[in-house]
Amino acid sequence: MKYSDEVNVQILISLLKKHNIKKVIASPGATNITFVTSIQNDDFFEIHSCVDERSAAYMACGLAAESQEPVVISCTGATASRNYIPALTEAYYRKLPIIAVTSSQHLGRIGQHIDQVIDRSSPLKDIAKISVALTTVHSDEDRWACNLNVNKALLECRRNGGGPVHINLVTTYSRNYNVLTLPDERLIERFSYDDKLPIIENKKVAIFVGNHLKWSDELTKAVEEFCEKYNAVVLKDYTSNYNGKYGILANIICSQELYKSPLKSLDILIHLGEVSSTFLGLNPKEVWRVNIDGEIRDTYKKLRYVFALSEIDFFQKYNVMKNKNSKQLTYYNAWLNEREDFNNRLKNIELPFSNLWIAQNTIKRLDDESIVHLAILNTIRSWNFFDTNKKLYCYCNTGGFGIDGIVSSLIGSSLNNPQKKVYGIVGDLAFFYDMNSLGNREIKDNIRLMIINNGGGTEFHNYNHIGGGLGYEVTSNYIAADGHFGNKSKTLVKNYALDLGFEYYSASNKEEFLENIDKFINEDGKSIIFEIFTDSHDESDALYKVRNLKKDATKVGKETIKKIIGKENFNKIKKIIKK
Repeated sequence: MKYSDEVNVQILISLLKKHNIKKVIASPGATNITFVTSIQNDDFFEIHSCVDERSAAYMACGLAAESQEPVVISCTGATASRNYIPALTEAYYRKLPIIAVTSSQHLGRIGQHIDQVIDRSSPLKDIAKISVALTTVHSDEDRWACNLNVNKALLECRRNGGGPVHINLVTTYSRNYNVLTLPDERLIERFSYDDKLPIIENKKVAIFVGNHLKWSDELTKAVEEFCEKYNAVVLKDYTSNYNGKYGILANIICSQELYKSPLKSLDILIHLGEVSSTFLGLNPKEVWRVNIDGEIRDTYKKLRYVFALSEIDFFQKYNVMKNKNSKQLTYYNAWLNEREDFNNRLKNIELPFSNLWIAQNTIKRLDDESIVHLAILNTIRSWNFFDTNKKLYCYCNTGGFGIDGIVSSLIGSSLNNPQKKVYGIVGDLAFFYDMNSLGNREIKDNIRLMIINNGGGTEFHNYNHIGGGLGYEVTSNYIAADGHFGNKSKTLVKNYALDLGFEYYSASNKEEFLENIDKFINEDGKSIIFEIFTDSHDESDALYKVRNLKKDATKVGKETIKKIIGKENFNKIKKIIKK
């Protein structure tokens, strides 16, 4: 007899050991039997027994205070966990690291008049710093979430001086204890300013920057020095706002359908910034998140370390740790060469009149240090495919990642820069969602708003979108919401703009666009609205061309086989081969 075959129980035990948490006070019961039986069979744990959960939790307070170590308390379902509340309140205000593991039946049974099932989803604010649920594991996604939640809870009990945390552990009452070895679970560790930091030696390192405010010169310089000392590269999109030496706009390389760049495999990915519109499909062995908030953000599902440091402190500390002065830029140069190859490929194709073509022919005309606000999805993606040697400051509402507020954000930005033109590129649905903002009396003469009007949510018509796969007619009415707001009326926005005192231009083809784009960018005077009418089919065709610039023979072969035998059968065969 060894460990339960309940995977969430195994993950919890494995990570308790990796976090070096061994003290446990167990109270009797059936719902926590798989957990308690499993740790009984492991000599690592120091287990004590207490019948009364109220007393058990206070015993844990005394044990934690004296030993200065975290203590686990385990109880069954029903009201047992309610008896933890007084002692957990004590632990909260004394910052004692108590880990309350309350066992539970399937969470779907809550509120269904099933005996010994109560709702623990909303614990009192001052009895736990964090509360997580470990549901039963049926998929890789379940396993990842379980690992992440255990790491979060166990790290939190020691964070900022410590305190109690709550883990709700779901059980199936399995009687199988034949698992001899615990899974080797991923350990996540957090570092603060005074901690000894892990060493980087002979690693392939990339820095990915998500949505980020303007960089200080000091931070840019520190990152450049880091890249030179550690042979690193900065992978970015326009909302990263990184304009230093070693940045690569990697979207075009990483979004190819039939080509996978070998550069996407690396040792360490250092993750900066906030929510990004860009997912590069990188394959790092581990991810290091650097953010003063110190929060667990496992975007790539490979998180290993969290550094609760400012970005400047992180890079300066690592620069001091390695005094080597010679520049090592082979990894950056490899990315640069590949990017230049794709830039040349882009020049050799003719895109249909689309958001992509418009981005390609607008970005190179902007002045250095232009301020640009980009709408989500189609627009931000389109711009991120095209390089420029200009410094741009770009913003996109990726925090909530919704359709609303793009034009309003542009206006807010323009108020802070009244002497500077501020550009916005937005689709028709997003524009009409936020069009009332153009009536604001505070608007100055520095707004340059470009509306890409394709008559609906063209994103849902793209060939690679789940909506596009349903067929144009199926998607059009309700999913893409085509045909609203005048159905590409040539006068609706024009009259609205002119009545509000804006200049107005429009284009329905490449020639008309090229006639007006320089006026849109360079003309002074009133704020300008430039409405451009495109077609969803052209938008989809343009995206397909850009994502199929380069093809690997192996991937082409796989795609051909998938078409012949079907994706489902292909994946079944793939699993059999792996076995």
